[in-house]
Amino acid sequence: MFFSADWKVNPAGELENFRIGVAVADSPAGPFTEMSDGPLFDPGYPVIDANVLMNDDGRCYLYFSRCCYKHPVESEVSEWAREKGLFDEIEESWVYGVEIKPDFSGIVGEPVLLLSPPYRMDDPQAEWESRSVTSGEVNRRWTEGSFIIKDNGKYYMMYSANFFEGENYAVGYAVSDSPLGPFVKADNNPVLQKNTPQGGVVTGVGHNSIVRSKDGKQLYCVYHGRTAETGHQRVVFINRMAIKDGRLTVEGPTTGLSPL
Repeated sequence: MFFSADWKVNPAGELENFRIGVAVADSPAGPFTEMSDGPLFDPGYPVIDANVLMNDDGRCYLYFSRCCYKHPVESEVSEWAREKGLFDEIEESWVYGVEIKPDFSGIVGEPVLLLSPPYRMDDPQAEWESRSVTSGEVNRRWTEGSFIIKDNGKYYMMYSANFFEGENYAVGYAVSDSPLGPFVKADNNPVLQKNTPQGGVVTGVGHNSIVRSKDGKQLYCVYHGRTAETGHQRVVFINRMAIKDGRLTVEGPTTGLSPL
């Protein structure tokens, strides 16, 4: 079990000191015991959202998010925000990948930057990935909550953008021929977002994972969101998803019962 925690070693007194740890158990139900008294690795900045790919060549890869905390990034979006008098700087979170040892005792090599928010305002992804900033909600752009799956020789990395506590939280994906990239963001992003503009009641959808049906034929997207009824409280959604001809789609968000 990979988890994030506030590391007790914090000489500078950082407000966010998250690192990724690993715990092990003889049963999926636990009890789990940490494999060591320290994190899996220390990149020198706070990290969260671990997920692991067991590749078919026997190698293992860890994917994680660098937090926005103390990570200001210059871009055309940050310049725009200053010009509009919204924010002086924009902090960003980025998704990295790194090979890990088969026994999960450490990493192999250095983490590789795989995904980050668009630099240019005219980037096709910039509008939906920058809504938290352009709406004046907060001075941060997130690329987090990654989850990777391999299908027909391609690696599909789903990720979430925008403020995780806001209505604009949404999910996109990127595709690569290699587990460590380069990843190219899809032209049909976002594949999961609020449905209130269409008369629905769901907002703030994101940080998904993927599961397969028992026969392996159907993919399901599991994620959290909010409804008009639940308010700020997050609830879990599950929707069918598909990868066809290299294109990933999600049949959601929905609030009604799905037929068997």
